[in-house]
Amino acid sequence: MTKHPIIHQAPSPDRQPNVEDYPALCARFRWADAQAELDGLPGGKLNIAHEAVDRHVLHGAGDKTAIRWIAKDGTVRPISYAELKTQSDRFATLLHQLGVERGERVFSLLGRVPELYAAVLGTLKAGAVYSPLFPAFGPEPVKARMQIGACRVLLTTETFYKRKIVPIRQELPALRHVLIVGPISEALPDDVHSFDALMAQATDGPGIVATAPEDPALLHFTSGTTGKPKGAIHVHQAVLAHHISGKLALDLHPDDIVWCTADPGWVTGTSYGIIAPLTNQTTMIVDEAEFDAARWYQILQDQKVSVWYSAPTAIRMLMRAGAELASKYDLSALRFLASVGEPLNAEAVLWSQDVFGRAFHDNWWQTETGAIMLANYATGDIKPGSMGRPLPGITAGIVERLPDGGVREITAPDTPGELALRSGWPSMFRGYLDEAERYRKCFADGWYLTEDLASRDADGYYWFVGRADDMIKSAGHFIGPFEVESALVEHPAVAEAAAIGVPDDRAGEIVKAFVTLHRGYTASDDLEKEIMAHARKTLGPAVAPRIIAIAESLPKTRSGKIMRRLLKARELGLPEGDTSTLEAFA
Repeated sequence: MTKHPIIHQAPSPDRQPNVEDYPALCARFRWADAQAELDGLPGGKLNIAHEAVDRHVLHGAGDKTAIRWIAKDGTVRPISYAELKTQSDRFATLLHQLGVERGERVFSLLGRVPELYAAVLGTLKAGAVYSPLFPAFGPEPVKARMQIGACRVLLTTETFYKRKIVPIRQELPALRHVLIVGPISEALPDDVHSFDALMAQATDGPGIVATAPEDPALLHFTSGTTGKPKGAIHVHQAVLAHHISGKLALDLHPDDIVWCTADPGWVTGTSYGIIAPLTNQTTMIVDEAEFDAARWYQILQDQKVSVWYSAPTAIRMLMRAGAELASKYDLSALRFLASVGEPLNAEAVLWSQDVFGRAFHDNWWQTETGAIMLANYATGDIKPGSMGRPLPGITAGIVERLPDGGVREITAPDTPGELALRSGWPSMFRGYLDEAERYRKCFADGWYLTEDLASRDADGYYWFVGRADDMIKSAGHFIGPFEVESALVEHPAVAEAAAIGVPDDRAGEIVKAFVTLHRGYTASDDLEKEIMAHARKTLGPAVAPRIIAIAESLPKTRSGKIMRRLLKARELGLPEGDTSTLEAFA
């Protein structure tokens, strides 16, 4: 793979970064000390919503804007911390009046609307467990998650209710109430209520339930490769990791305007589209509309966004739109850019440095980790293509699984193995709902095993190799698809790439790559040969793809992850497994 120049970052002259001396901070960091940044509740209790909203109001910041909501038509509505407190209090009261008990699950099937944010926080205040659903899900993936989670209350719209819930309603025995956000055009069953009407009646309530740090708070689903979705359980103690990772990995300060573009139906949209920005007392941008390059640049300019957290898929779409479009906007307020969802190719990091004058900082985490675990920080070097270094308080390692079920840590630099984390950080998932054995298998010898393959260089930076089940074994060589893909996107014609292994009589497997093209390029045999030659020159013949196919699009989840296993299943005629999180793909 091409070695890219290190990007040296100087501290901002007008702001003291939250991570100035990374080694020193790691040496002195203790989670118990970090806990002092939160208020907590009497008697050692803890509630995410209190730390996100109520404590700021109690300390005199109620008038500050918590959310700046942008409607599809461009209308901007500011929501203060005090208003968010009031609305979330009312929703907690509403749940109590509906008979929702502690630990019961409240699901949302909504887009980016103001009611969602009050409902998330109100659910936590009521001691219930919040679980988001992606609005583009059809009835079947909605049913699977609601059945696993034993959903008691669903928050949705009339349109979604009719299209996605009515066809499966009889298969959801735990569901007691559906709350409809927005207008209702016709009479609905008795267990379907107007959100607005109930909120108008819910005034006084019991206040925040005194939840314990280990009480369940969030239920996030992650797709199984071939089986049913897994429900990862997170507790109120996770707020400590949300807060600290927002402060250290995203360099959040109270005067920041923060835009996390993740859909609220995914874990990033909860951890960094709601909780971390609020606990750090920032102002969040929430855009109701879907991706549009010009609209995004307009928002960055008009709202003076200072911290922007997005995904590789969106970044590559901006790259395809061209630097000329970006140059039409004043993006000088931007000071920190970060990316998550899948590893960020070096090409995108260098492009952002050139176009924005700021590099996107890649970071790594999973639904199961609950918060960012590895990051590139506001100060210190960026090695384009690297996931960065562990957060203070997080111990990461590269391990090898042993036949007896244990693991051996790999200490030699640049040696691939499985990325693992020492268990016990605050946002570590506490289980898969009703799947104790599946949860147990995620751990060995005190390590959480991520199933992501990576290496660590001599400077402590981690580099993604691939998912364990994505690795390609060709003529005795183990080939990581990310290495192949990163080399391919360095070709000026290639916008995105995905590499898989396909059977070969002599080599066992050979690498086949699917690529999409930037604007201005047309698929042809000559272009395929040119891309192939570039790959062979960059990677060497043992690693380079033997077959290249130019595609209109690649299958990916809404959170930005290219679904290599789906490409392979379709290539080989195998079962496709769980495709509920898949974007439309022909």
